[in-house]
Amino acid sequence: MTISELTVQIKSILEDRFPLVEAEGEISNCKPASSGHLYFTLKDDASAISAVMFRGRAKILQFTPKNGDLVRVSGTLSVYAARGTYQIIVEEMEPSGEGGILKMLEERKRRLAAEGLFRESRKRQPVRFPHTVAVITSPTGAAIRDILQILSRRNPAVSIVVLPAAVQGPDAADALRSQLETANRYRMADTIILGRGGGSLEDLLAFSDETLVRAVADSAIPVISAVGHEIDWSLCDFAADVRAPTPSAAAELASAPLCEITDAVADAQADIRREMERRLENTRARMALFSPEGMEMLFRRISQPVMLHFDSVKEEMIQNIREKAAAARHALLLQKEKLQSADPESILARGFSIVKNAADGKIVADSAAVRTGARLIITPAKGSISASVLSQSRERFPQH
Repeated sequence: MTISELTVQIKSILEDRFPLVEAEGEISNCKPASSGHLYFTLKDDASAISAVMFRGRAKILQFTPKNGDLVRVSGTLSVYAARGTYQIIVEEMEPSGEGGILKMLEERKRRLAAEGLFRESRKRQPVRFPHTVAVITSPTGAAIRDILQILSRRNPAVSIVVLPAAVQGPDAADALRSQLETANRYRMADTIILGRGGGSLEDLLAFSDETLVRAVADSAIPVISAVGHEIDWSLCDFAADVRAPTPSAAAELASAPLCEITDAVADAQADIRREMERRLENTRARMALFSPEGMEMLFRRISQPVMLHFDSVKEEMIQNIREKAAAARHALLLQKEKLQSADPESILARGFSIVKNAADGKIVADSAAVRTGARLIITPAKGSISASVLSQSRERFPQH
């Protein structure tokens, strides 16, 4: 038989044997087409089958199918003759619960996040101008070709070390972790890109392996996670220092373009030159102060405020001395007047006299101190008078 005849026989047997099927499985590799058709894979722990839901049936769905959803579908089994593959043509689909893989990943994500492996404070920015970039991925995949092409185009001066590892299958997680540890042990690069191209949820499971995620979080070299396409995700994305939506984007994040670096160097050179010229000009201006004219100007600038302050203080002192001298003269005049008013000659000149007892020469201050007939000596302002006491009286001014 020809291949076409064989395929027709298989198609007839399968489609006749399974006119209506109902199945339950987890959605994987879900790809809505621009035409409105929905292409995906239904899988369980051991097997997978392709499925398609055409636009007319897909648009009446009451929910949006996504990877990891556990669903129950009904439809017909069909053979796609052009490729020799079989698939389910889904007529109806309803949610059946949370998918096993997605549930496991969400639980692992919550547990590792609680340990602090995904904290932003742990993350570092990749070196802006790396000397070497290490790429851990499959050496034969499209991802490595894209990374090499973009890095070579953006900055040919960057060295690239490719650490080959399986990116899918039971041994992939151990291989990826081993290469990551090797890169750190020998400090092989300034930045590490860890990733692969797109795939279904189960295809990317190696990048959610707990031991690999812990190794990414503990890496001393900054790690850029570039797993799958933009809609894909793995736990390495959360543990890495930077998450790139695609391997191509990771190559762009790993190194600045050479033209940008040369421009930055040129700008820095210009800045240094301007700063040196500014400092030289400032130095010349300072040195000019040490010329005779500059020194004189500097001395005047220093001395003039001092002299002005000295003149001000001098005037204040002179004024204070004058005020104190005037006050002293005024006080002296007052004392002089007091002394003059107490001068006995001045008192006598005003008509007062000194009266003494001629017998003992004592001044008579009380009329009771003398007797009638006692002899007195009266001393006015000029000359002296001898007198006898005719009578005494206690009155200051007697009437006779």
